[in-house]
Amino acid sequence: MPMMRDRFPDLLDNYGWMLRAGDRVACVDVARAAPHLEAAEARGWRITDVLLTHHHPDHVEGVGELVRETGATVWGAAADRSRLPRLDHALEPGGTVELGDASARVWDVSGHTVGHVAYVFDGIAFTGDSLMNGGCGRLFEGSPEQMHASLAQFADLPEDTLIASGHEYTATNLHFALTLEPGNAALISRLKEARTALVRGAPTVPTPLETERRTNPFLRCHLPGLKAATGTEGRPDTETFAAARRGRDAF
Repeated sequence: MPMMRDRFPDLLDNYGWMLRAGDRVACVDVARAAPHLEAAEARGWRITDVLLTHHHPDHVEGVGELVRETGATVWGAAADRSRLPRLDHALEPGGTVELGDASARVWDVSGHTVGHVAYVFDGIAFTGDSLMNGGCGRLFEGSPEQMHASLAQFADLPEDTLIASGHEYTATNLHFALTLEPGNAALISRLKEARTALVRGAPTVPTPLETERRTNPFLRCHLPGLKAATGTEGRPDTETFAAARRGRDAF
């Protein structure tokens, strides 16, 4: 059976993600157990696994209840084991998660937190609060250099890879991006589409990596226009990234 996936609201602006491959059904991050249990029941699925991207409460607080209800196996970063719910499988960067006939590579995407991981399947990457749709996560623990290096890994993925992040922040992210690239036609169009979707009550995620490359400023720090907009002409890309992130923090 091909991998199936689904998305549903969890908390105010969080998304729960669920994917099925063969007889395995995995949730990616669990803010609350109830939305995941209800989504699984509605689809006739039985949750078998939980994949955790990082330790923040809005991504892990419902794990204990979900495990009690389902007996699910919990996967997460070995480096963050002390801050995550009890792990059945502690993962190292470069490792893999096997779910039925689907396999995910485990990437260290530290920046938002240290020890944050992404799960990269063929065709879709569950990125938590690292690479986000139209932006990237705030740097609570890591450095701009760490986050810039984390996001640089996505350069080698196919353009049609879907980026499935954990929050509905796209419109705000794109609004900020437009302050840096007001003449970017792709960005103008994407922001209009995102706002229209939200008015309809529709989600703006996931999005293809190609779209992120054309509109997400944190993947565009090598471009002269971004350097000019951030006052970092002639400076390394990491400094452009840091300046853009400071601007987003203050936006």
